[in-house]
Amino acid sequence: MKALILYSSRDGQTRSIASYIASKLQDTMSCDVINLLQADAVELDQYQQVLIGASVRYGHFHPVLEKFVKRHAEQLNRMPSAFFAVNLTARKPEKRAPQTNAYTRKFLLASPWQPKQCAVFAGALRYPRYRWFDRFMIRLIMKITGGETDTSKEVEYTDWQQVDRFAHEFRHL
Repeated sequence: MKALILYSSRDGQTRSIASYIASKLQDTMSCDVINLLQADAVELDQYQQVLIGASVRYGHFHPVLEKFVKRHAEQLNRMPSAFFAVNLTARKPEKRAPQTNAYTRKFLLASPWQPKQCAVFAGALRYPRYRWFDRFMIRLIMKITGGETDTSKEVEYTDWQQVDRFAHEFRHL
């Protein structure tokens, strides 16, 4: 069995989650892990399952996600497929479900693709790695939402046990 894991990552956390899931699946299936920005030539019929992960920045997924999904929706809907979103809003446990995470809910409602499995994972806050503008804006958003505002810190909010459970469920789609 062969699975395709596609991801769209701004600062690397979504890529890390995608790679982690692939490592959890390697005993039962081979996985190709590919950045959505390099996925134009991907042929989905080479795979039995597809997983797409995407991060949110300033309230939006990268446009490449919507473009890929629109182009391949019919085929994605016919095969076992899953989606995971990564965002800092999900650092709050009550915002970690597709139904309670505004970004994921909005995406799924507007999408022609209806994945068989969906999850929302908390991302990572990497202040020292951000450019000045992003550091300023993200700090402002975190202040408004009651999050970490110390720009010398890096905080990983990802619940890896939640990711483990998701990988296990994806294996059995």
